[in-house]
Amino acid sequence: MQLPQLKAAAGQILRAGTVIPAHPLALDAKRRLDERRQRALTRYYLAAGAGGIAVGVHTTQFAIHDPRVGLLKPVMQLAAEEVQRYEQRTGRPIVRIAGICGLIGQAAREAELARELGYSAGLLSLSAMRTEPISALIDHARAVARILPIIGFYLQPAVGGRVLPVEFWRELASIENLVAIKIAPFNRYQTNDVLRAVAESGRADQISLYTGNDDHILGDLLTMHRFPCQGRSIELRIVGGLLGHWAVWTRRAVEQLEAIHAIMAGGGTVPAEWLTRSVEVTDANGAFFDVANQFAGCIAGLHEILRRQGLLEGRWCLNPTEDLSPGQAEEIDRVHAAYPHLNDDEFVAAHRDEWLR
Repeated sequence: MQLPQLKAAAGQILRAGTVIPAHPLALDAKRRLDERRQRALTRYYLAAGAGGIAVGVHTTQFAIHDPRVGLLKPVMQLAAEEVQRYEQRTGRPIVRIAGICGLIGQAAREAELARELGYSAGLLSLSAMRTEPISALIDHARAVARILPIIGFYLQPAVGGRVLPVEFWRELASIENLVAIKIAPFNRYQTNDVLRAVAESGRADQISLYTGNDDHILGDLLTMHRFPCQGRSIELRIVGGLLGHWAVWTRRAVEQLEAIHAIMAGGGTVPAEWLTRSVEVTDANGAFFDVANQFAGCIAGLHEILRRQGLLEGRWCLNPTEDLSPGQAEEIDRVHAAYPHLNDDEFVAAHRDEWLR
């Protein structure tokens, strides 16, 4: 059976490493899709220099995968339309990532929808299979990969994931149509498991590694990882990020990644200022993601940043009870004041009206 192939341009972008924001969901005060602002967000990410977008992922709110909500196809379609227009206008290709959820019936339908809408690959969530044996997870991934190229996803347990052993990641890495892995357990040991598994799989030169570790974004990108395998040393880099954090202040994220790529290409010592910057980004993320309250306000926190910039009208989520936690707004105030060099408020202000047209 001929497997669906990742287009060459998308593969080159993934391998080189890029900024892929996890796309939020723009709602109006009645919690209905705000199409104008949804399109504006996509335009923002593309104008900021992101090399891809991810739709239907945690930041888009997993509830859109519920057929009763009825938003998965419309939201994916809006993003696909905006990306296509951008590509036609600029000639710059963009990677389209679709979040794929559920058991195999749902996951297959979503993968087929993503393929129909021109998405490059599917970010495969296994949260619906938290109690299944490892072999079932691998079979599930193989089945979806026959429909669409897949990106593995280590989702942290706090938001629906599970701890997965190195053996799982080694087996997953052997799947021919697995093109990348998003590593997001928020845990150094578990992150290392994925990296070692890829090194040992023999496919290290075919699998692009992306951070989703919002607690260690720049640290992940600045580190060269080495693993001894069969008498030789395998070097691995996490080359980009697929992040909810990068759904805000995106222009600065693009600049940071470009600078890091230059540092790593030079093969020199990482300047101490970048280690400090890494801590600053983590501090900001703690406010956005509401770490003090076990991530309860993580989506609302991102919405609040976008609301303050005028890209969203409000921070409404599909779940009416989901909002900022007590004290979270003050934490956002604090990090905004502490790290003015991390925000892209001026960039957004200069182009917002154009994106909202």
